[in-house]
Amino acid sequence: MRIVIQRVKEASVHVGSRLVGSIKGGMLILLGVGQKDTLDDVNYLISKVGELRIFDDENGKMNCSIRETGGGFLVVSQFTLLGDCVKGRRPSFDGAADPKKAEELYNAFVQKLRSENFKVETGEFRAMMDVGLVNDGPVTFVLDSVSAK
Repeated sequence: MRIVIQRVKEASVHVGSRLVGSIKGGMLILLGVGQKDTLDDVNYLISKVGELRIFDDENGKMNCSIRETGGGFLVVSQFTLLGDCVKGRRPSFDGAADPKKAEELYNAFVQKLRSENFKVETGEFRAMMDVGLVNDGPVTFVLDSVSAK
């Protein structure tokens, strides 16, 4: 499982003209699920994102977690994170999970965040989405889960 985390001042996702999710501050998480991913990967990444100290303290140092700042999550599925561009010019998505498995693990990720009392908004699985954000910093991180290593 691979996620891209962007610390944001605000983020939103639209499907067509319909707003499906938005946050005012926190993390935009783009999430891609691989063929070998399991709930262990979900749990590993959840343990990281909730406590990742990427928000500024009173001295402007990245020393606070989202739990401490009270920010929200906007979680958007993005299978292209598993694209392999090593050979040729067209990405291969052979490493990406099939849609059924990907949706199950995406939903498990979202539910696990919610069960830990975080505010969580989402995109719409398998939809063409327009994602807007104001990246705060910019601050962006890529995390891979246990099975991706």
